[in-house]
Amino acid sequence: MKRIFFTLGIITVVFCTSAFAGIKPCEELKAEIDAKLKEKGVNSYTLEILPADQVKEQKIIGSCEGGSKKISFTRN
Repeated sequence: MKRIFFTLGIITVVFCTSAFAGIKPCEELKAEIDAKLKEKGVNSYTLEILPADQVKEQKIIGSCEGGSKKISFTRN
């Protein structure tokens, strides 16, 4: 009986953690990054959402929509 409860507990934890690791929309992540940069006093920058296959030499600071897009950071 203990083994059944233990197994059910493990299964519950696995399903709960996968629900929290959902795919984040790019605009939401970009807004979060923007707020953190402003909070740290970073000025004069550009954040840009790019398709993952178009990333060349940009500085990437985030990944969104399941890794299909990246957020690049450029100082102005």
